[in-house]
Amino acid sequence: RLQESRERLSVCSKLCYAVGGAPYQITGCALGFFLQIYLLDVAQLDAFYASIILFVGRAWDAITDPMVGFFISKSSWTRFGRLMPWIIFSTPFGVISYILIWFVPDISRGQVMWYLVFYCLFQTLVTCFHVPYSALTMFISREQSERDSATAYRMTVEVLGTVLGTAIQGQIVGKVDTPCIESPLFIGMTNSSVALEELNMTHDTESLTDTRNAYMIAAGVIGGLYILCALILWAGVREKRESSELHSDEPVSFFQGLKLVMNHGPYIKLIAGFLFTSLAFMLLEGNFALFCTYTLGFRNEFQNILLAIMLSATLTIPFWQWFLTRFGKKTAVYVGISSAIPFLIMVAVLDSNLIITYIVAVAAGISVAAAFLLPWSMLPDVVDDFKLQHPSSHGHEAIFFSFYVFFTKFTSGVSLGISTLSLDFAGYQTRGCSQPSEVNFTLKMLVSVTPVVLILLGLLLFKLYPIDEEKRRKNKKALQDLR
Repeated sequence: RLQESRERLSVCSKLCYAVGGAPYQITGCALGFFLQIYLLDVAQLDAFYASIILFVGRAWDAITDPMVGFFISKSSWTRFGRLMPWIIFSTPFGVISYILIWFVPDISRGQVMWYLVFYCLFQTLVTCFHVPYSALTMFISREQSERDSATAYRMTVEVLGTVLGTAIQGQIVGKVDTPCIESPLFIGMTNSSVALEELNMTHDTESLTDTRNAYMIAAGVIGGLYILCALILWAGVREKRESSELHSDEPVSFFQGLKLVMNHGPYIKLIAGFLFTSLAFMLLEGNFALFCTYTLGFRNEFQNILLAIMLSATLTIPFWQWFLTRFGKKTAVYVGISSAIPFLIMVAVLDSNLIITYIVAVAAGISVAAAFLLPWSMLPDVVDDFKLQHPSSHGHEAIFFSFYVFFTKFTSGVSLGISTLSLDFAGYQTRGCSQPSEVNFTLKMLVSVTPVVLILLGLLLFKLYPIDEEKRRKNKKALQDLR
Protein backbone atom coordinates (compact mmCIF):
# COMPACT_ATOMS: atom_id res chain seq x y z
CA ARG A 1 0.00 0.00 0.00
CA LEU A 2 2.87 2.36 0.80
CA GLN A 3 4.41 1.60 -2.61
CA GLU A 4 1.08 2.26 -4.36
CA SER A 5 0.64 5.56 -2.53
CA ARG A 6 4.08 6.66 -3.68
CA GLU A 7 3.18 5.79 -7.26
CA ARG A 8 -0.04 7.81 -7.22
CA LEU A 9 -0.01 10.90 -9.40
CA SER A 10 -1.51 14.15 -8.20
CA VAL A 11 -4.34 15.73 -10.14
CA CYS A 12 -2.01 18.62 -10.98
CA SER A 13 0.58 16.25 -12.47
CA LYS A 14 -2.09 14.47 -14.52
CA LEU A 15 -3.43 17.78 -15.81
CA CYS A 16 0.04 19.06 -16.75
CA TYR A 17 0.75 15.76 -18.48
CA ALA A 18 -2.59 15.91 -20.29
CA VAL A 19 -2.02 19.49 -21.51
CA GLY A 20 1.07 18.28 -23.36
CA GLY A 21 -1.13 16.30 -25.73
CA ALA A 22 -3.06 19.35 -26.92
CA PRO A 23 -0.56 20.81 -29.46
CA TYR A 24 -0.51 17.66 -31.58
CA GLN A 25 -4.32 17.52 -31.69
CA ILE A 26 -4.86 21.27 -32.19
CA THR A 27 -2.51 21.44 -35.17
CA GLY A 28 -3.50 18.01 -36.47
CA CYS A 29 -7.20 18.87 -36.39
CA ALA A 30 -6.67 22.21 -38.13
CA LEU A 31 -4.59 20.54 -40.84
CA GLY A 32 -6.87 17.51 -41.11
CA PHE A 33 -10.09 19.45 -41.55
CA PHE A 34 -8.88 22.54 -43.40
CA LEU A 35 -5.64 21.86 -45.32
CA GLN A 36 -7.32 20.16 -48.25
CA ILE A 37 -9.88 22.91 -48.81
CA TYR A 38 -7.15 25.53 -48.17
CA LEU A 39 -4.86 24.11 -50.86
CA LEU A 40 -7.71 23.80 -53.36
CA ASP A 41 -9.70 26.99 -52.82
CA VAL A 42 -7.31 29.49 -51.15
CA ALA A 43 -3.84 28.60 -52.43
CA GLN A 44 -5.61 27.62 -55.67
CA LEU A 45 -3.52 24.56 -56.39
CA ASP A 46 -4.66 21.95 -58.86
CA ALA A 47 -6.32 18.96 -57.18
CA PHE A 48 -3.59 16.67 -58.55
CA TYR A 49 -0.82 18.68 -56.85
CA ALA A 50 -2.86 18.99 -53.67
CA SER A 51 -3.15 15.19 -53.58
CA ILE A 52 0.63 14.88 -53.94
CA ILE A 53 1.22 17.30 -51.05
CA LEU A 54 -1.27 15.50 -48.78
CA PHE A 55 0.08 12.05 -49.62
CA VAL A 56 3.79 12.86 -49.42
CA GLY A 57 3.31 14.91 -46.24
CA ARG A 58 1.41 12.13 -44.44
CA ALA A 59 3.74 9.42 -45.77
CA TRP A 60 6.79 11.39 -44.62
CA ASP A 61 5.09 11.96 -41.28
CA ALA A 62 4.67 8.19 -40.98
CA ILE A 63 8.33 7.52 -41.83
CA THR A 64 9.59 10.03 -39.24
CA ASP A 65 7.82 8.23 -36.39
CA PRO A 66 10.05 5.12 -36.34
CA MET A 67 13.08 7.31 -37.13
CA VAL A 68 12.42 9.48 -34.10
CA GLY A 69 11.64 6.35 -32.07
CA PHE A 70 15.05 4.99 -33.03
CA PHE A 71 16.91 8.14 -32.00
CA ILE A 72 14.96 8.36 -28.74
CA SER A 73 15.91 4.79 -27.89
CA LYS A 74 19.54 5.82 -28.38
CA SER A 75 19.19 8.97 -26.27
CA SER A 76 20.93 9.08 -22.92
CA TRP A 77 19.26 10.22 -19.72
CA THR A 78 19.74 13.85 -18.67
CA ARG A 79 18.72 15.66 -15.54
CA PHE A 80 15.51 16.59 -17.40
CA GLY A 81 14.90 12.98 -18.47
CA ARG A 82 15.36 11.17 -21.76
CA LEU A 83 12.15 12.28 -23.48
CA MET A 84 11.57 15.84 -22.24
CA PRO A 85 14.52 17.47 -24.10
CA TRP A 86 13.06 16.26 -27.41
CA ILE A 87 9.74 17.89 -26.57
CA ILE A 88 11.18 21.25 -25.53
CA PHE A 89 13.79 21.76 -28.26
CA SER A 90 11.46 20.83 -31.13
CA THR A 91 8.69 23.24 -30.07
CA PRO A 92 9.86 26.66 -31.42
CA PHE A 93 10.91 25.27 -34.81
CA GLY A 94 7.66 23.33 -35.08
CA VAL A 95 5.62 26.49 -34.51
CA ILE A 96 7.51 28.44 -37.18
CA SER A 97 7.08 25.72 -39.81
CA TYR A 98 3.37 25.37 -38.92
CA ILE A 99 2.71 29.08 -39.52
CA LEU A 100 4.50 28.97 -42.88
CA ILE A 101 2.19 26.17 -44.06
CA TRP A 102 -0.71 28.67 -43.99
CA PHE A 103 1.20 31.40 -45.86
CA VAL A 104 0.57 31.92 -49.58
CA PRO A 105 3.94 32.90 -51.11
CA ASP A 106 3.96 35.58 -53.80
CA ILE A 107 5.70 33.42 -56.36
CA SER A 108 4.38 32.29 -59.71
CA ARG A 109 6.23 28.98 -59.59
CA GLY A 110 7.30 26.83 -56.71
CA GLN A 111 4.12 27.01 -54.62
CA VAL A 112 3.79 23.23 -54.64
CA MET A 113 7.37 22.85 -53.38
CA TRP A 114 6.77 25.51 -50.70
CA TYR A 115 3.85 23.65 -49.18
CA LEU A 116 5.51 20.27 -49.59
CA VAL A 117 8.71 21.37 -47.82
CA PHE A 118 7.07 23.12 -44.88
CA TYR A 119 4.37 20.47 -44.47
CA CYS A 120 7.03 17.72 -44.28
CA LEU A 121 9.24 19.86 -42.01
CA PHE A 122 6.38 20.49 -39.61
CA GLN A 123 5.45 16.80 -39.57
CA THR A 124 9.04 15.95 -38.64
CA LEU A 125 9.16 18.48 -35.81
CA VAL A 126 5.74 17.63 -34.40
CA THR A 127 6.81 13.96 -34.41
CA CYS A 128 9.85 14.95 -32.33
CA PHE A 129 7.29 16.34 -29.88
CA HIS A 130 4.58 13.69 -29.96
CA VAL A 131 6.46 10.38 -30.04
CA PRO A 132 8.40 11.09 -26.83
CA TYR A 133 5.24 12.55 -25.30
CA SER A 134 3.31 9.37 -26.11
CA ALA A 135 6.06 7.18 -24.67
CA LEU A 136 6.06 9.36 -21.55
CA THR A 137 2.96 7.43 -20.46
CA MET A 138 5.22 4.57 -19.37
CA PHE A 139 7.55 6.88 -17.41
CA ILE A 140 5.12 8.75 -15.17
CA SER A 141 4.10 5.78 -12.98
CA ARG A 142 4.49 2.02 -12.63
CA GLU A 143 0.85 1.64 -11.56
CA GLN A 144 -1.43 0.53 -14.39
CA SER A 145 -4.43 2.28 -12.85
CA GLU A 146 -2.52 5.55 -12.59
CA ARG A 147 -1.40 5.32 -16.20
CA ASP A 148 -4.98 4.60 -17.28
CA SER A 149 -6.22 7.57 -15.26
CA ALA A 150 -3.53 9.86 -16.73
CA THR A 151 -4.44 8.57 -20.20
CA ALA A 152 -8.08 9.49 -19.59
CA TYR A 153 -7.00 13.01 -18.57
CA ARG A 154 -4.83 13.17 -21.65
CA MET A 155 -7.58 12.01 -24.00
CA THR A 156 -10.01 14.54 -22.54
CA VAL A 157 -7.54 17.36 -23.12
CA GLU A 158 -6.59 16.04 -26.56
CA VAL A 159 -10.19 15.92 -27.69
CA LEU A 160 -10.58 19.40 -26.17
CA GLY A 161 -7.55 20.27 -28.31
CA THR A 162 -9.44 19.13 -31.39
CA VAL A 163 -12.28 21.41 -30.30
CA LEU A 164 -9.83 24.30 -29.97
CA GLY A 165 -8.25 23.52 -33.33
CA THR A 166 -11.66 23.34 -34.99
CA ALA A 167 -12.98 26.41 -33.19
CA ILE A 168 -9.95 28.67 -33.69
CA GLN A 169 -9.37 27.73 -37.32
CA GLY A 170 -13.06 27.45 -38.20
CA GLN A 171 -14.38 30.53 -36.46
CA ILE A 172 -11.57 32.87 -37.57
CA VAL A 173 -11.64 31.63 -41.16
CA GLY A 174 -15.43 31.23 -41.19
CA LYS A 175 -15.99 34.92 -40.45
CA VAL A 176 -14.46 35.73 -43.83
CA ASP A 177 -16.50 34.93 -46.92
CA THR A 178 -14.19 32.91 -49.16
CA PRO A 179 -15.05 33.86 -52.75
CA CYS A 180 -16.28 31.24 -55.16
CA ILE A 181 -16.70 31.26 -58.92
CA GLU A 182 -19.93 30.37 -60.67
CA SER A 183 -19.53 27.94 -63.53
CA PRO A 184 -19.96 29.64 -66.94
CA LEU A 185 -22.62 27.04 -67.70
CA PHE A 186 -24.79 28.57 -64.97
CA ILE A 187 -24.08 32.27 -65.37
CA GLY A 188 -25.10 32.35 -69.02
CA MET A 189 -22.02 33.84 -70.62
CA THR A 190 -20.91 32.78 -74.04
CA ASN A 191 -17.19 33.52 -73.59
CA SER A 192 -16.31 31.38 -70.60
CA SER A 193 -12.61 32.29 -70.50
CA VAL A 194 -13.40 36.03 -70.31
CA ALA A 195 -16.00 35.39 -67.62
CA LEU A 196 -13.66 33.35 -65.47
CA GLU A 197 -10.85 35.90 -65.89
CA GLU A 198 -13.06 38.82 -64.82
CA LEU A 199 -14.41 36.92 -61.81
CA ASN A 200 -10.94 35.81 -60.78
CA MET A 201 -9.59 39.39 -60.87
CA THR A 202 -12.53 40.77 -58.87
CA HIS A 203 -12.44 38.16 -56.12
CA ASP A 204 -8.65 37.80 -55.84
CA THR A 205 -8.13 41.50 -55.13
CA GLU A 206 -10.81 41.63 -52.41
CA SER A 207 -12.16 38.69 -50.43
CA LEU A 208 -9.44 36.14 -51.17
CA THR A 209 -6.81 38.38 -49.55
CA ASP A 210 -8.96 38.60 -46.41
CA THR A 211 -9.32 34.82 -46.37
CA ARG A 212 -5.56 34.33 -46.60
CA ASN A 213 -5.00 36.80 -43.76
CA ALA A 214 -7.57 34.94 -41.65
CA TYR A 215 -5.68 31.67 -42.11
CA MET A 216 -2.45 33.39 -40.98
CA ILE A 217 -4.12 34.85 -37.88
CA ALA A 218 -5.49 31.42 -36.96
CA ALA A 219 -2.04 29.89 -37.43
CA GLY A 220 -0.50 32.50 -35.11
CA VAL A 221 -3.04 31.83 -32.36
CA ILE A 222 -2.55 28.07 -32.61
CA GLY A 223 1.24 28.50 -32.59
CA GLY A 224 1.00 30.48 -29.34
CA LEU A 225 -1.07 27.71 -27.73
CA TYR A 226 1.50 25.14 -28.90
CA ILE A 227 4.28 26.94 -27.00
CA LEU A 228 2.15 27.48 -23.88
CA CYS A 229 1.20 23.79 -23.63
CA ALA A 230 4.81 22.66 -24.05
CA LEU A 231 5.89 24.95 -21.18
CA ILE A 232 3.13 23.62 -18.89
CA LEU A 233 4.16 20.03 -19.65
CA TRP A 234 7.82 20.78 -18.90
CA ALA A 235 7.01 22.59 -15.66
CA GLY A 236 4.51 20.09 -14.24
CA VAL A 237 5.68 16.56 -15.17
CA ARG A 238 8.66 14.63 -13.81
CA GLU A 239 9.98 11.78 -15.91
CA LYS A 240 10.68 8.73 -13.69
CA ARG A 241 13.34 6.44 -15.03
CA GLU A 242 12.53 3.63 -12.62
CA SER A 243 8.83 3.57 -13.67
CA SER A 244 9.52 1.61 -16.87
CA GLU A 245 12.29 -0.69 -15.66
CA LEU A 246 12.25 -4.08 -14.01
CA HIS A 247 15.39 -5.80 -12.72
CA SER A 248 17.70 -5.76 -15.72
CA ASP A 249 19.52 -2.65 -16.90
CA GLU A 250 21.12 -4.27 -19.94
CA PRO A 251 19.85 -2.45 -23.04
CA VAL A 252 18.86 -4.26 -26.22
CA SER A 253 19.68 -2.72 -29.62
CA PHE A 254 16.95 -0.89 -31.53
CA PHE A 255 16.74 -3.46 -34.32
CA GLN A 256 16.68 -6.38 -31.89
CA GLY A 257 13.94 -4.55 -29.99
CA LEU A 258 12.05 -3.84 -33.22
CA LYS A 259 12.16 -7.52 -34.14
CA LEU A 260 10.86 -8.48 -30.68
CA VAL A 261 8.07 -5.88 -30.84
CA MET A 262 6.93 -6.89 -34.32
CA ASN A 263 6.83 -10.55 -33.27
CA HIS A 264 4.62 -9.75 -30.28
CA GLY A 265 1.19 -11.10 -31.27
CA PRO A 266 -1.07 -8.85 -29.15
CA TYR A 267 0.64 -5.73 -30.54
CA ILE A 268 0.19 -6.78 -34.18
CA LYS A 269 -3.45 -7.68 -33.59
CA LEU A 270 -4.13 -4.40 -31.78
CA ILE A 271 -2.66 -2.19 -34.51
CA ALA A 272 -4.34 -4.28 -37.23
CA GLY A 273 -7.76 -3.63 -35.68
CA PHE A 274 -7.20 0.05 -35.01
CA LEU A 275 -5.54 0.59 -38.38
CA PHE A 276 -8.85 0.28 -40.19
CA THR A 277 -10.98 2.13 -37.62
CA SER A 278 -8.50 5.02 -37.40
CA LEU A 279 -8.33 5.16 -41.18
CA ALA A 280 -12.12 5.46 -41.34
CA PHE A 281 -12.17 8.53 -39.09
CA MET A 282 -9.16 10.12 -40.80
CA LEU A 283 -10.83 9.74 -44.20
CA LEU A 284 -13.96 11.33 -42.79
CA GLU A 285 -11.92 14.14 -41.25
CA GLY A 286 -10.00 14.91 -44.43
CA ASN A 287 -13.06 15.24 -46.67
CA PHE A 288 -15.73 16.53 -44.28
CA ALA A 289 -15.20 20.24 -44.97
CA LEU A 290 -15.62 19.72 -48.71
CA PHE A 291 -18.63 17.45 -48.10
CA CYS A 292 -20.40 20.07 -45.96
CA THR A 293 -19.53 22.89 -48.35
CA TYR A 294 -20.53 21.30 -51.63
CA THR A 295 -22.63 18.15 -51.15
CA LEU A 296 -24.74 19.39 -48.23
CA GLY A 297 -24.56 23.04 -49.34
CA PHE A 298 -23.61 24.44 -45.91
CA ARG A 299 -20.79 26.70 -47.08
CA ASN A 300 -21.17 29.07 -44.11
CA GLU A 301 -22.01 26.41 -41.51
CA PHE A 302 -19.43 23.67 -41.91
CA GLN A 303 -17.10 25.08 -39.23
CA ASN A 304 -19.98 25.03 -36.72
CA ILE A 305 -20.88 21.44 -37.66
CA LEU A 306 -17.28 20.39 -37.10
CA LEU A 307 -17.32 22.17 -33.75
CA ALA A 308 -20.48 20.27 -32.73
CA ILE A 309 -18.74 16.95 -33.46
CA MET A 310 -15.69 17.85 -31.40
CA LEU A 311 -17.64 19.29 -28.47
CA SER A 312 -19.74 16.13 -28.32
CA ALA A 313 -16.56 14.02 -28.37
CA THR A 314 -14.98 16.04 -25.56
CA LEU A 315 -18.00 15.79 -23.28
CA THR A 316 -18.30 12.01 -23.71
CA ILE A 317 -14.64 11.08 -23.01
CA PRO A 318 -15.36 10.69 -19.23
CA PHE A 319 -18.29 8.42 -20.09
CA TRP A 320 -16.09 6.12 -22.18
CA GLN A 321 -13.45 6.07 -19.44
CA TRP A 322 -16.15 4.89 -17.01
CA PHE A 323 -17.50 2.44 -19.58
CA LEU A 324 -14.16 0.73 -20.26
CA THR A 325 -13.50 0.50 -16.51
CA ARG A 326 -16.92 -1.03 -15.89
CA PHE A 327 -17.31 -3.32 -18.92
CA GLY A 328 -13.77 -3.73 -20.27
CA LYS A 329 -11.81 -2.17 -23.10
CA LYS A 330 -12.72 -4.70 -25.81
CA THR A 331 -16.43 -4.18 -25.13
CA ALA A 332 -15.89 -0.42 -25.28
CA VAL A 333 -14.28 -0.83 -28.72
CA TYR A 334 -17.24 -2.74 -30.14
CA VAL A 335 -19.90 -0.47 -28.66
CA GLY A 336 -18.13 2.86 -29.09
CA ILE A 337 -16.76 2.62 -32.60
CA SER A 338 -19.67 0.71 -34.14
CA SER A 339 -22.10 3.39 -32.89
CA ALA A 340 -20.85 5.67 -35.70
CA ILE A 341 -22.11 3.38 -38.46
CA PRO A 342 -25.84 4.29 -38.48
CA PHE A 343 -25.06 8.00 -38.43
CA LEU A 344 -22.58 7.74 -41.29
CA ILE A 345 -25.26 5.97 -43.31
CA MET A 346 -27.82 8.68 -42.43
CA VAL A 347 -25.52 11.40 -43.77
CA ALA A 348 -25.42 9.74 -47.19
CA VAL A 349 -29.06 8.65 -47.41
CA LEU A 350 -31.02 11.63 -46.04
CA ASP A 351 -31.56 14.84 -47.94
CA SER A 352 -29.64 17.95 -46.96
CA ASN A 353 -31.17 19.27 -43.73
CA LEU A 354 -29.28 21.50 -41.31
CA ILE A 355 -31.06 20.37 -38.13
CA ILE A 356 -30.63 16.67 -38.94
CA THR A 357 -26.99 17.32 -39.83
CA TYR A 358 -26.35 18.85 -36.38
CA ILE A 359 -28.09 15.90 -34.67
CA VAL A 360 -25.97 13.45 -36.64
CA ALA A 361 -22.84 15.49 -35.85
CA VAL A 362 -23.47 15.35 -32.09
CA ALA A 363 -24.20 11.61 -32.22
CA ALA A 364 -21.12 10.92 -34.33
CA GLY A 365 -18.97 12.82 -31.82
CA ILE A 366 -19.76 10.16 -29.22
CA SER A 367 -18.10 7.54 -31.41
CA VAL A 368 -15.18 9.84 -32.21
CA ALA A 369 -14.47 10.05 -28.46
CA ALA A 370 -14.19 6.26 -28.21
CA ALA A 371 -11.89 6.15 -31.25
CA PHE A 372 -9.64 8.76 -29.59
CA LEU A 373 -9.46 7.18 -26.14
CA LEU A 374 -9.21 3.44 -26.70
CA PRO A 375 -6.00 2.96 -28.76
CA TRP A 376 -3.91 4.99 -26.31
CA SER A 377 -5.56 3.34 -23.33
CA MET A 378 -4.81 -0.16 -24.65
CA LEU A 379 -1.23 0.29 -25.89
CA PRO A 380 0.21 0.34 -22.31
CA ASP A 381 -1.49 -3.03 -21.69
CA VAL A 382 0.38 -4.47 -24.68
CA VAL A 383 3.67 -3.01 -23.40
CA ASP A 384 3.07 -4.62 -19.99
CA ASP A 385 2.33 -7.97 -21.65
CA PHE A 386 5.56 -7.63 -23.65
CA LYS A 387 7.58 -6.96 -20.49
CA LEU A 388 6.32 -10.15 -18.91
CA GLN A 389 7.38 -12.20 -21.92
CA HIS A 390 10.73 -10.36 -22.23
CA PRO A 391 11.69 -9.28 -18.69
CA SER A 392 15.34 -8.74 -19.62
CA SER A 393 14.52 -6.39 -22.49
CA HIS A 394 13.50 -2.81 -21.78
CA GLY A 395 13.52 0.67 -23.29
CA HIS A 396 11.23 -0.19 -26.23
CA GLU A 397 8.27 2.00 -25.27
CA ALA A 398 9.02 4.50 -28.06
CA ILE A 399 9.04 1.64 -30.61
CA PHE A 400 5.56 0.51 -29.57
CA PHE A 401 4.07 3.98 -29.76
CA SER A 402 5.95 5.24 -32.82
CA PHE A 403 5.18 2.24 -35.03
CA TYR A 404 1.51 2.33 -34.10
CA VAL A 405 1.46 5.96 -35.26
CA PHE A 406 3.56 5.03 -38.30
CA PHE A 407 1.02 2.52 -39.63
CA THR A 408 -1.99 4.76 -39.07
CA LYS A 409 -0.34 7.84 -40.59
CA PHE A 410 1.03 6.06 -43.63
CA THR A 411 -2.28 4.49 -44.53
CA SER A 412 -4.09 7.78 -43.91
CA GLY A 413 -1.62 9.50 -46.25
CA VAL A 414 -2.38 6.96 -48.96
CA SER A 415 -6.14 7.32 -48.41
CA LEU A 416 -6.10 11.14 -48.45
CA GLY A 417 -3.92 11.20 -51.54
CA ILE A 418 -6.25 8.78 -53.32
CA SER A 419 -9.37 10.63 -52.16
CA THR A 420 -8.11 14.01 -53.42
CA LEU A 421 -7.06 12.38 -56.68
CA SER A 422 -10.54 10.88 -56.94
CA LEU A 423 -12.02 14.37 -56.70
CA ASP A 424 -9.71 15.47 -59.50
CA PHE A 425 -10.89 12.60 -61.71
CA ALA A 426 -14.51 13.40 -60.84
CA GLY A 427 -14.03 16.93 -62.20
CA TYR A 428 -13.49 19.06 -59.06
CA GLN A 429 -13.64 22.79 -59.90
CA THR A 430 -11.27 24.92 -57.84
CA ARG A 431 -13.16 27.68 -55.98
CA GLY A 432 -16.40 26.67 -57.63
CA CYS A 433 -19.65 27.74 -55.96
CA SER A 434 -21.02 24.31 -56.88
CA GLN A 435 -19.56 21.04 -58.08
CA PRO A 436 -20.60 18.47 -60.71
CA SER A 437 -22.80 15.60 -59.56
CA GLU A 438 -19.85 13.21 -59.94
CA VAL A 439 -17.89 15.16 -57.30
CA ASN A 440 -20.83 15.12 -54.89
CA PHE A 441 -21.21 11.37 -55.35
CA THR A 442 -17.48 10.88 -54.73
CA LEU A 443 -17.66 12.93 -51.53
CA LYS A 444 -20.59 10.83 -50.29
CA MET A 445 -18.56 7.68 -50.86
CA LEU A 446 -15.54 9.15 -49.07
CA VAL A 447 -17.37 10.24 -45.90
CA SER A 448 -19.98 7.51 -45.63
CA VAL A 449 -19.65 4.20 -47.47
CA THR A 450 -15.87 3.81 -47.27
CA PRO A 451 -15.58 4.64 -43.52
CA VAL A 452 -18.40 2.18 -42.71
CA VAL A 453 -16.61 -0.63 -44.57
CA LEU A 454 -13.31 0.21 -42.84
CA ILE A 455 -14.94 0.23 -39.38
CA LEU A 456 -16.52 -3.17 -39.97
CA LEU A 457 -13.18 -4.62 -41.11
CA GLY A 458 -11.43 -3.18 -38.06
CA LEU A 459 -13.99 -4.65 -35.64
CA LEU A 460 -13.70 -8.07 -37.28
CA LEU A 461 -9.91 -8.00 -36.91
CA PHE A 462 -10.24 -6.87 -33.32
CA LYS A 463 -11.87 -10.18 -32.42
CA LEU A 464 -8.33 -11.65 -32.54
CA TYR A 465 -6.95 -9.31 -29.84
CA PRO A 466 -6.18 -11.56 -26.82
CA ILE A 467 -5.84 -9.15 -23.87
CA ASP A 468 -9.21 -9.01 -22.10
CA GLU A 469 -9.90 -7.80 -18.55
CA GLU A 470 -8.94 -11.10 -16.92
CA LYS A 471 -5.63 -11.16 -18.81
CA ARG A 472 -4.99 -7.54 -17.81
CA ARG A 473 -5.44 -8.31 -14.10
CA LYS A 474 -3.10 -11.32 -14.30
CA ASN A 475 -0.45 -9.20 -16.05
CA LYS A 476 -0.70 -6.50 -13.40
CA LYS A 477 -0.19 -9.03 -10.59
CA ALA A 478 2.74 -10.68 -12.40
CA LEU A 479 4.46 -7.32 -12.98
CA GLN A 480 4.13 -6.43 -9.31
CA ASP A 481 5.78 -9.73 -8.41
CA LEU A 482 8.63 -9.12 -10.87
CA ARG A 483 9.29 -5.67 -9.44
